[in-house]
Amino acid sequence: MGTRVKWAVLAACVVLICAAAFGIKELVAPTPDTGAKAAINAFAAAWGRQDAAATASLTTAPGQAGESFTQTFQAMNAREVDVEVRKPVEYSDGTASFSLQTTWKFDADHSFTSTTSGGARHLSTGWKVTWDPGVIYPGLPAGGNLREIRTDATPAPTVTSRSGKTFMYLQPVNEIVLDPTQTRNVNASAAALANALAPIAPLITTSVINQKLAQTPGQAITAVTLRNSDMAVLSRDPASVPGVTVRKAGMLVMADRRLSSPLEAGLTNYWQAIRDATAGWQVQMVGPGLAPQRLDGEQGPPGPAVSTSVDQGVQLSLGDAAVEVGQPATIMALDAKTGAILGVAQNDYAAGRGNNLDAAYPVGTTLDPVLAAVDKAARANQETTDQVLDRLGLGVQFTIPGASAPAQGSGVATIDLQSAASRMSMTNMAALGVAMARSASGTMSSVAPYVINGVPTKVAGGSLGNLDAGLTTPIWAAMTSTAKTGDASDLTGAPGLRALVGTNGPEGPGWFVGVQGGKVIVIYTEGPKSGTAALQVAQKYFRIN
Repeated sequence: MGTRVKWAVLAACVVLICAAAFGIKELVAPTPDTGAKAAINAFAAAWGRQDAAATASLTTAPGQAGESFTQTFQAMNAREVDVEVRKPVEYSDGTASFSLQTTWKFDADHSFTSTTSGGARHLSTGWKVTWDPGVIYPGLPAGGNLREIRTDATPAPTVTSRSGKTFMYLQPVNEIVLDPTQTRNVNASAAALANALAPIAPLITTSVINQKLAQTPGQAITAVTLRNSDMAVLSRDPASVPGVTVRKAGMLVMADRRLSSPLEAGLTNYWQAIRDATAGWQVQMVGPGLAPQRLDGEQGPPGPAVSTSVDQGVQLSLGDAAVEVGQPATIMALDAKTGAILGVAQNDYAAGRGNNLDAAYPVGTTLDPVLAAVDKAARANQETTDQVLDRLGLGVQFTIPGASAPAQGSGVATIDLQSAASRMSMTNMAALGVAMARSASGTMSSVAPYVINGVPTKVAGGSLGNLDAGLTTPIWAAMTSTAKTGDASDLTGAPGLRALVGTNGPEGPGWFVGVQGGKVIVIYTEGPKSGTAALQVAQKYFRIN
């Protein structure tokens, strides 16, 4: 028995000696630190993870703390949060103190840093941070939170027309929103809302509202957006309808309410890019009964006005012409010398079809004389037909800042000398018209259409370039013949007109490309007898002017 004890003692000594020899300081797992410092560090780590529930659970008032941290994390929307514990001190009476340096890092490469102080108490459940909103930011009231917001320079840029007058500007608007989950009778709310909107928006009928609701089941829809002056005309406050709210917002709108144009989307995108580039930021403290208090932020000067080539008079005429027919019609006018876009309009049918300036559509017989001249010029100049088409603006793809819609297919889908297979965009046909007008005046080169002054159009898939008489003369002759004795000969009020007219069959798209009065007019129509429809739109335009 004694021998066994001796061997046990000896074995223990060997283990200790080995442990010392290999630098092992502890043979058993260390007990976790349950002191104030550990609790405060865990609190800071949960905050850094932006885990509101975990952060709040380490305080003496999880419910109140959770609400403030949840609101702050959501409103700050930080990419990363660094929370550093400084000077933690534990006292013999079961309390502790500490300070925190918190840095909120945002996506736009800016940050906000604050220093706060707090305390901790030892409770039956362990150490907990004493809840005080001031641990988030000094002076934060109960129920308050921090938020990071975008700021925009003032005044907002305007969009000006060719004459320098305001074409579009930022205006307060009211979004009339119907949420089907907030009303017991959706159909009744839709009918009541349509009735309330009737004095100013009679086209927003019960049927239209129900169609919008059906497209996004269970989700709120914006029935219409109204200016403040429109709201004053209503006989009933839309917000009084169950499920309806009125959201205040700002929107770039036409200065002349008679105007409407597909250019609105592209110009708004360009305008918004300027606003985004000049945007600032601000961190605020907000709370019940507290006006938002700025804590930090930056804001630079406003951006410049967007100067466009749009002629408001021409735009108005185009709008009147586009509604001449009861089928999809889009009309575009350009300066014949420079390619500046003077205006674009389309009727509701074309808007409903999603017709735009960028998409490629079949041209059918419209370009027959052009393709014949291209083939002859290519052989004479020892060029490919693609090179000749490019120089006319037909074989390239245009991206026009302020006119081209982002994220949409654009340009030419098919280019060959078979008219039945050729597809062009309205901007391709516009470039052709401008090239022909310039060549007729002695300027033997093509240019890209544009709408924002000083901002060039991107040309891809080929190069514009010099033109030669061997190419342009037969095309101009064909345009002259079409206007005098061909399909466009019945048009009146258009002295000196030169035009190309064609369709892609009885049901296919119809085109009109005309040069008259220093302008190039391009019309695209769809539906039965679309060629005739294109001529009707052209005639209405010439009659107005």
